[in-house]
Amino acid sequence: MRTAIAVIVTAVCLFPLDARRALAAPPKALPDAARIEELTGLKGKMDEKAGVFRLTAPRSDLKVTTAGVRMTPPLGLTAWIAFQRVGTHTVVMGDTVMTEDQVNPVMSVALDQGLEVTALHNHFFWDSPKVMFMHIGGMGDEEKLARAVGAVFAKIAATSGGKGETPRADVDPAKSTLDAKALDAVFAGHGAPGDYKDGVYKIVVGRGAKMAGHAMGKAMGVNTWAAMAGSAERAVIDGDIAMLESELQPVLKTLRGHDINVVALHHHMAGEQPRILFLHYWGTGKAADLAAAVVAALQATKHDGAP
Repeated sequence: MRTAIAVIVTAVCLFPLDARRALAAPPKALPDAARIEELTGLKGKMDEKAGVFRLTAPRSDLKVTTAGVRMTPPLGLTAWIAFQRVGTHTVVMGDTVMTEDQVNPVMSVALDQGLEVTALHNHFFWDSPKVMFMHIGGMGDEEKLARAVGAVFAKIAATSGGKGETPRADVDPAKSTLDAKALDAVFAGHGAPGDYKDGVYKIVVGRGAKMAGHAMGKAMGVNTWAAMAGSAERAVIDGDIAMLESELQPVLKTLRGHDINVVALHHHMAGEQPRILFLHYWGTGKAADLAAAVVAALQATKHDGAP
């Protein structure tokens, strides 16, 4: 009898600790698939092992060719959204598929609904029409997140077929009549005075970072810049904003609140400290208003004027 008991005790002790914990752990709480489908208007599939409910939205309405190839949803034109419960919250992550004119109207809806926009880029070359991919995320109440995702995809549907926004302006830098001193006044403390040459007014504001322990600043490309052409009443502005990850959402909301279009969101470096993200933008309107919009975005960051 003693031998039998010893064998049993030894077997229990030798059973891997992680396995014993897994057997004792309660099953993962799963997202409410039916409710999420109802609120998002999308269909999904539950991965019970991962505890993830993943929805997909094929853009079968798009007629896209890439270098002569007819693109179909399985070739990369399918949006996806995943829900996972973590503790008392739910996390959502996903990637949306849109034509260029849809991006900013949809981005505004995502931000207004409390979601985060975390990347904006292309996946293809030579595609017609041009297709962009916007990644979104969020954490919080599952039902609120699902409603927000539903609003995003409703806006995608509403702007499909060329019903989005394409800002246009009849601007030729060779005919610019910008008042450089007036723009310097707007950008005062943020890169002014600017350089006005060949019909283009440009300012550059440094942002510091380190790579392999060495300082990298404005001259090495760690900077925010803005370039303008046109007239006081009708101008175009484009540029790039360098920011910390923690500054991204405030900058996005500020730019969209001023009707500035976000055209790309990505990184320019790898391994830098702190992590720097770069946001490219485009806008048209009155010169003073465009400059003020970029200044407002700069005020949402902590530019240090690094050389």
